[in-house]
Amino acid sequence: MIILDPPKFAPTAAQVRSASRGYKDINLLAFKLLNPDGTLVTFSCSGGLDRLLFQKIVADAALDAGVDAKILEVLSQGKDHPIGLNFPEGAYLKGLICRV
Repeated sequence: MIILDPPKFAPTAAQVRSASRGYKDINLLAFKLLNPDGTLVTFSCSGGLDRLLFQKIVADAALDAGVDAKILEVLSQGKDHPIGLNFPEGAYLKGLICRV
Protein backbone atom coordinates (compact mmCIF):
# COMPACT_ATOMS: atom_id res chain seq x y z
CA MET A 1 0.00 0.00 0.00
CA ILE A 2 1.14 3.50 -0.82
CA ILE A 3 -0.55 6.59 0.62
CA LEU A 4 -0.01 9.94 -1.10
CA ASP A 5 -1.07 12.99 0.90
CA PRO A 6 0.92 15.89 -0.58
CA PRO A 7 0.63 19.54 0.40
CA LYS A 8 -1.68 21.85 -1.52
CA PHE A 9 -0.25 22.10 -5.07
CA ALA A 10 -2.98 24.43 -6.44
CA PRO A 11 -4.55 26.80 -3.91
CA THR A 12 -6.38 28.53 -6.78
CA ALA A 13 -7.50 27.64 -10.30
CA ALA A 14 -4.59 29.71 -11.67
CA GLN A 15 -2.10 27.08 -10.47
CA VAL A 16 -3.98 24.04 -11.78
CA ARG A 17 -1.76 23.47 -14.81
CA SER A 18 1.50 23.25 -12.89
CA ALA A 19 -0.18 21.36 -10.03
CA SER A 20 -1.56 18.79 -12.47
CA ARG A 21 1.99 17.92 -13.51
CA GLY A 22 3.02 17.46 -9.89
CA TYR A 23 0.05 15.24 -9.06
CA LYS A 24 0.65 13.15 -12.16
CA ASP A 25 4.35 12.71 -11.38
CA ILE A 26 3.83 11.47 -7.81
CA ASN A 27 0.95 9.16 -8.80
CA LEU A 28 2.95 7.77 -11.73
CA LEU A 29 5.85 6.95 -9.42
CA ALA A 30 3.49 5.34 -6.91
CA PHE A 31 1.89 3.15 -9.58
CA LYS A 32 5.33 2.06 -10.77
CA LEU A 33 6.32 1.10 -7.22
CA LEU A 34 3.17 -0.85 -6.37
CA ASN A 35 3.18 -4.63 -6.54
CA PRO A 36 0.33 -6.45 -8.30
CA ASP A 37 -2.76 -6.32 -6.06
CA GLY A 38 -1.26 -3.24 -4.41
CA THR A 39 -3.41 -0.39 -3.18
CA LEU A 40 -2.85 3.31 -3.81
CA VAL A 41 -4.60 5.81 -1.57
CA THR A 42 -4.08 9.22 -3.13
CA PHE A 43 -5.30 12.65 -2.10
CA SER A 44 -5.42 16.25 -3.25
CA CYS A 45 -6.28 19.11 -0.92
CA SER A 46 -6.09 21.71 -3.70
CA GLY A 47 -9.30 23.70 -3.84
CA GLY A 48 -8.47 24.92 -7.35
CA LEU A 49 -8.49 21.36 -8.71
CA ASP A 50 -11.87 19.67 -9.11
CA ARG A 51 -12.57 16.00 -8.39
CA LEU A 52 -13.03 14.96 -12.02
CA LEU A 53 -9.71 16.49 -13.09
CA PHE A 54 -7.95 14.81 -10.17
CA GLN A 55 -9.45 11.46 -11.20
CA LYS A 56 -8.31 12.03 -14.80
CA ILE A 57 -4.78 12.86 -13.63
CA VAL A 58 -4.61 9.65 -11.58
CA ALA A 59 -6.04 7.63 -14.49
CA ASP A 60 -3.43 9.12 -16.86
CA ALA A 61 -0.69 8.24 -14.38
CA ALA A 62 -1.89 4.62 -14.25
CA LEU A 63 -2.00 4.46 -18.03
CA ASP A 64 1.54 5.85 -18.34
CA ALA A 65 2.74 3.39 -15.69
CA GLY A 66 1.26 0.54 -17.70
CA VAL A 67 -0.99 -0.72 -14.92
CA ASP A 68 -4.66 -1.62 -14.85
CA ALA A 69 -6.03 0.26 -11.86
CA LYS A 70 -9.58 0.30 -10.52
CA ILE A 71 -11.17 2.82 -8.17
CA LEU A 72 -12.39 1.05 -5.06
CA GLU A 73 -13.63 4.15 -3.29
CA VAL A 74 -13.94 7.91 -3.81
CA LEU A 75 -13.19 10.00 -0.71
CA SER A 76 -13.84 13.61 0.31
CA GLN A 77 -13.76 15.76 3.42
CA GLY A 78 -15.96 14.92 6.38
CA LYS A 79 -19.38 16.31 7.15
CA ASP A 80 -17.80 18.78 9.56
CA HIS A 81 -16.43 20.63 6.48
CA PRO A 82 -19.59 21.40 4.48
CA ILE A 83 -19.33 22.78 0.95
CA GLY A 84 -21.13 26.04 0.22
CA LEU A 85 -23.11 25.98 -3.01
CA ASN A 86 -21.65 29.38 -3.87
CA PHE A 87 -18.07 28.25 -3.15
CA PRO A 88 -17.25 25.04 -5.08
CA GLU A 89 -13.57 25.39 -4.14
CA GLY A 90 -14.75 24.38 -0.66
CA ALA A 91 -14.66 20.80 -1.97
CA TYR A 92 -10.94 20.93 -1.38
CA LEU A 93 -10.25 17.35 -0.26
CA LYS A 94 -10.40 14.66 -2.92
CA GLY A 95 -9.21 11.11 -2.52
CA LEU A 96 -9.19 7.84 -4.39
CA ILE A 97 -8.52 4.32 -3.21
CA CYS A 98 -7.23 2.37 -6.20
CA ARG A 99 -6.23 -1.26 -6.64
CA VAL A 100 -3.69 -2.32 -9.25
